[in-house]
Formats: sequence, C-alpha cells, structure tokens
Amino acid sequence: MKKPVLGIGVDFGTTNSAAAVFDGTTVRFAQLEQHNDIMPSALYLDRDLQRLTGQAAIDQYVKDNTGRTVELIPEVIGESTVLVGGAPGGGGAPPETLTNKVYGQATSDGGLQGRLFRGTKRLLGDPNVRRLMVFDHPFRLVALVTPILVHVNEQVKKLSGAGPAARATIGHPVNFEGRDSHKNTLALTRLQESYRYAGFKEQALYPEPTAAAVSYLSKHPDAEFEYLLTLDFGGGTLDFCVLQRERTSFKVVTTHGIPLGGDHLDQSLFRELIFPLLGKGERYRRQGFDRDIETAFPFEDYEDLIINWAVSYSLNQNKYTTPVMECLDTATGETRIKFRRLRELIKQNLSYTVFQILKDFKAELSSNEVATLDIPELDIEVSMTRSEFEVLIQDQLNEVEQAVDDTLAKAGLTAEQIQIVLGTGGSSLIPAVRRILTDRFGAKVRDHDPFSSVAAGLAIADYRLQMGEMGEMGEMGEL
Repeated sequence: MKKPVLGIGVDFGTTNSAAAVFDGTTVRFAQLEQHNDIMPSALYLDRDLQRLTGQAAIDQYVKDNTGRTVELIPEVIGESTVLVGGAPGGGGAPPETLTNKVYGQATSDGGLQGRLFRGTKRLLGDPNVRRLMVFDHPFRLVALVTPILVHVNEQVKKLSGAGPAARATIGHPVNFEGRDSHKNTLALTRLQESYRYAGFKEQALYPEPTAAAVSYLSKHPDAEFEYLLTLDFGGGTLDFCVLQRERTSFKVVTTHGIPLGGDHLDQSLFRELIFPLLGKGERYRRQGFDRDIETAFPFEDYEDLIINWAVSYSLNQNKYTTPVMECLDTATGETRIKFRRLRELIKQNLSYTVFQILKDFKAELSSNEVATLDIPELDIEVSMTRSEFEVLIQDQLNEVEQAVDDTLAKAGLTAEQIQIVLGTGGSSLIPAVRRILTDRFGAKVRDHDPFSSVAAGLAIADYRLQMGEMGEMGEMGEL
C-alpha cells in the first residue's frame, strides 16, 4: 500500500517558531509548547551542557539570574617564570625559579548557571560569527539552532503519528539580517545544515512571504486577482512578495525584505518610554577628593545591556551597581524614585519581564485608542494614546512605507494594479502599519493568520512539491 503524502512546513523564526502538516485537505499545527502551537526560538545550556528549549529555556534563565550578583573572575592566560636564585656560575647549582600565573581581564562569570540563546537566526548571515564560547566549549551557530529544530521534529512526529520527519519545506526571510553581500548564501547554508542535524535530511527552501500567500490562496481558492502583494512583518524582518496569476497557477514576480521587525519596535518603546523612568538624563552628586561633584549619570553604559535582556543579568556587578547606589544615597524626590527602579531592574533581572509587558501594551494599543503600561515590579503606571505611540515609532513607519514603495518599484507595478494585499506577522496588526497599506491600496487589504500563516503555507507547499504541483522556490504554484 502506497504511503500517504504528508506535507511538513517549519517556520523557524527570529523570535518564535511554528510547524504544520498538510494531508491534502487539512492543515494541522504541531503543539510546540504545552498549551501553544507557537514556541519562543530559545535555547538554554547549563554548565553540564544540558539543554532546554522554548519557554522552558527562558523560564530557567530568569529563575537562575533573578537577584544574582555577578562576580567576574580573571581568566588564566599564561604563566611567567623569573629567576630568583642559583645564578649562572654559582658552583653548578640548578637555578631557582618562580612561576606565576598570568591573569587577563576579569570576564568569566563564575556564578553563571547557564547561557540563553535567542535570536540566533540574526547571526546566521554574519561570516565573522563562526563559534560562540559556552562554558569554555566552542559552539558553532549551527549547534545552537539544531536543538530547537530537534524539538520541532519530535512534536511533528507526535502530530503525524509516524516516525521523525525526514523531509520538510523550510521557510526563510527574503534577506537575512547583516550587511555582507553574501549573507543570504551563508545563512541558508547554515540553516540547512541545522535542519539536517535535526533529522530533516531532505529539504526544500521557500520564502516566508510567499508561504503566507500560499496559505491564503489555499483557504480562498476562488480569489480573483492578477497581482497579489504580501507584507510579512515578523519579529526580526519585514518581507514582501508579489505574485502574478497565470491561469490556474501563479509565479513570483518579485520579493523584497529589510531588517526591521517587531523586536525593533519593542526596543524603541523601551528606550523612549521606560528609560526616562529609570534615570536617563538625570544628574547626581558624588564625592570627589575635596568636594562634591555634580555630574550626569552615565546611563549610556546601561542602555544596551538593559534592552538585550538575554545578557542583562551582567548589570548586577559592582561597576554598574555602585553608581546606582551612590545616586540613591544623594538623590531626593522623583530622581530617587527613578534610581530605585533602576536598582530593582538590575537586582531582580527584570528586563525580560518588562519586555513581555511592553508587548502586551503594544498589542492593547492595536485594539484601543488608549492603553496603560502597568509594571508593578518597578512601580510604573503610564498611559499612552495610540497617536503618541505612532509618533514614537515614526522612523520605523517611514521604513515600512519606503519598503512598500520599493517592492512595487521592483515589480514594475503601481498600487492600482494590485488586486489583493495580505498583511501577516504580529506587527502587521499595528493600526499605523495597516493604515500605510490602506492609504495605498484601499479596501484590497486583508489580514491573514498573523502568527501561523507561514508555517501553514510551508506545509501546503511541501505537499504540492511532493505531488509535482509546485515548482521549487515558489516559482509556480497550483491555485
């Protein structure tokens, strides 16, 4: 009896991942988390190199670093030997020497229980990042992606009822992050290698925005269009594709992508809304040799570590905590409150918590004109209107507008020639992004499964590739 064809699609994202299977009729999603089809693209390695993936990885990282004081230990970089006795010509006695270890800069965190890796996809196209040290063990980037994909394969196996998946269609952005002209080739090579180690020996590559369009057309087989435009606004990249109908199939006219994602919007929100409440721009008095000195607080030393929450635990060491405590000793009123918040953020390692609250706050502004940012851990409660939020992210919105225009220019089309416009990815739900599309395309704009459309489309594409109904790389597809 011939084995039934099953299409498998895996969407390994910068922020989150999803996987789906398609049997020719129905799309089903693998349950990558206990109660969720979507999992964070995260890996946690402890000192014994035991691994956790997904939300469990993040939870363990937060648990291990909450309230922990970081003590950096100098690493031994060599030895020095000096002559201390028995000089030459001293009757043949052997020389006496003293050997001392040579220590480098204190960079080793002796109390670190584990390393968290999230957003590793951003590094795949960087030729300068070949290995990362994890507790004195060099790990290739491929080895930091593979465990996540192994977990995905295990859950696909449970869903399909068969053995581990040996093949899949894997999604990729139009352009990976990075400036190197060969970043896409390098990133795809590394990505495919990770999939092979995870058990997906046979693979087909497929652009993520094209996959989103495939899932839409599968749901709406009677959709009428000559040209269809997809905007896929995910966590790390903003991608586009334009499809053209050709009788009962389609071809890809053009694709376009820029390194702008929802994570960048979250960081902007953190910088503009939260930083001033933590002491950015404040001055404080510190004791000099003969007098008190008033100086600006060096908040710039803290900024990058705060918004990169996977390493923000490293703020909990003396060179960062001492200036904060000096400020608390001398500041009064609202200024003292701000530095107390900064101390709690550092001591309790709250950057991740704040980011999660910011994401919910951003989502609330997509459905309401006013939202309240409530962070009880830091005694912060701030209201913001949707229009104020849009002003705050105006630079990023300008990038979205330009990317839409550039996509149309690459396709050699005008907005009037497009019949269907799809918005997918979490940040496509932001009203200002939707408005950019409706201003150009009017009622042609449709939302489409923002968090699952790519995985669904990849599974459908995989099925049709096996059935001979679709060309590689999305060049042609049966509608």
